[in-house]
Amino acid sequence: MNIYSAFRRAWAVDSGAPAIHTDNGLTYTWADVDAASAALANLIAKLQLQPRATPVPLVAACVDKSVESLLLYLAALRAGCAWLPLNPGYRNELAYFLEDAQPSMLVCAPRDFQWLSRLAFKSGVQHVFTLDDQRGGTLLARAAHEAHVHEPVAREPGDLAAILYTSGTTGRSKGAMLSHGNLLSNAQALVQKWDWRDEDVLLHTLPIFHIHGLFISSHCALLRGTPLLWHAKFDPAAVLADLPRATVFMGVPTMYGRLMATPGFDVAACRDMRLFVSGSAPLLAPAWEAFRETTGHAILERYGMSEAGVICSNPCRESEGPRVPGSVGAPLDGVELRLAPAPDAAATAGLAIGDVEVRGPGIFSGYLGMPEKTRESFTTDGWFRTGDVGRLDERGYLHLVGRARDLIITGGFNVYPAEVEDELNGLEGVAESAVFGVPHPDFGEGVVAVVVPSRAGAPDEAVLIAALRQRIANYKVPKRVFLAADLPRNAMGKVLKNRLQQIHHGLFSAVA
Repeated sequence: MNIYSAFRRAWAVDSGAPAIHTDNGLTYTWADVDAASAALANLIAKLQLQPRATPVPLVAACVDKSVESLLLYLAALRAGCAWLPLNPGYRNELAYFLEDAQPSMLVCAPRDFQWLSRLAFKSGVQHVFTLDDQRGGTLLARAAHEAHVHEPVAREPGDLAAILYTSGTTGRSKGAMLSHGNLLSNAQALVQKWDWRDEDVLLHTLPIFHIHGLFISSHCALLRGTPLLWHAKFDPAAVLADLPRATVFMGVPTMYGRLMATPGFDVAACRDMRLFVSGSAPLLAPAWEAFRETTGHAILERYGMSEAGVICSNPCRESEGPRVPGSVGAPLDGVELRLAPAPDAAATAGLAIGDVEVRGPGIFSGYLGMPEKTRESFTTDGWFRTGDVGRLDERGYLHLVGRARDLIITGGFNVYPAEVEDELNGLEGVAESAVFGVPHPDFGEGVVAVVVPSRAGAPDEAVLIAALRQRIANYKVPKRVFLAADLPRNAMGKVLKNRLQQIHHGLFSAVA
């Protein structure tokens, strides 16, 4: 039950039907997708990759978004390997991921080959190739002479298909292990829930190193065999120009805010659209209402995470109920959800508040090499603890009211505060730091840091920010850094980040 085989059954391979239209004028048919992924799969098979930390060989990719990077993902599945997507904006972080996951093969952007290949070979990676976003690099050169026919390697539903690294609030990033059955069951549920149709065309502008762009978006089109309009990055003007050719768009709240600010984005521009979906970060109710007033469309909000895929969704069909702003909807078919009593539930008058716990066929099997973390993440009766806090309304819709941890979600990306603090604390002039998120009208949350200077003297904000940009991905870098004589703490010495958030709550209120 290789998930690739489930995808391919939906493709009109023999008809010449288009599969992917790129933003630079190229068109790939489903036959092209099948043939190219077969050639890449044959190359992977010839390399005779050996599994290391995982039951099957792991193929890692740290590349810019391109159709070929998607084809490589499909090829890895065909070849019976598991997939590890890595953000090409990562720098120091990559050493940890390579050591922890122990991939057998790495594909990187040519610009990063010199330094990243050294890291890879040091960590035991067997093969390193390059791939750029213009169909260049050593990977495609090696695969050019491979056969365009390949029989997918048989896999069981529980066999490993992918590892996604997800941030917590303590300890190292965790590699969530997802099986072929996990990914396929979630894709099938979404195709049904979102009423995916033969005539649908997905406008794809999300990155594919993340669950939202790779699994949630791409899998729907791949499983239904419907075309994608493939944009290398999100550009509001380019999205506006392609809307007449699309029926479905998936984005994060930041994208919707920028579309709303684009001249010409109105009811007429969206007349051919069937569905707008938002996820990866909370969408504020006023933004939801403004979008509906401007376009005539009610954004469908949903709720998911790396460990579980999509858990809840607002209805797509009118017959199933209304889409409610501020809610992420009801659990998908096959997903069970319950609220475990939260410690402060009694303080919330009249509302049933609890820690969100779920179970179902899409739930991951555990964290790579972290049996204790895995055990802590599941209840004794098998429910996954999401770490989010929510309430259920009279319709059975879930409303998320907070996070049990201090994870920051900015522009749809997760930021692990302790990781940024570690980098800050290593810079000259910094004695200690606290990193947290506050509301931001564009990104949902903006990353902010408060730094206590060392005795060597007060560091400069601009210098600190510039130094961090050389060390970590740009979205993790604080937008502002403030100096303080000390950090507020409780009796146990824990930094009171909620107090810092209150002080800086309105910091970005003037940003529009």
